[in-house]
Amino acid sequence: ILPAIILIMIALPSLRILYMTDEFNKAYLTLKAIGHQWYWSYEYSDYEDLAFDSYIMPTYFLEPGEFRLLEVGNWTTMPMEADIR
Repeated sequence: ILPAIILIMIALPSLRILYMTDEFNKAYLTLKAIGHQWYWSYEYSDYEDLAFDSYIMPTYFLEPGEFRLLEVGNWTTMPMEADIR
C-alpha cells in the first residue's frame, strides 16, 4: 500500500502542473495525420473536403538526387510560426 501512496503523491502535483501549463490558443490550422502500414493520410479538418494520401514514390519515378524510400507523391505543407493543432 505504501508504493501506491507514493505514486499518488507524485502524480497529483504533476497532473496539476500539466493542466496549468496547457495553453488553449485558437489554432490557425488543424491537421490530422494518420499513419497506415504503407502510406500516410492527411486531413485538414478546417476545410470540408481537403484530405489526401501520401504514398512512397516508386523507384522508376525518382529523379537523380532524390532518395529512395524517402520521396512521396504528395507532400504536406504547414505555415511557419502559426498555432497548428
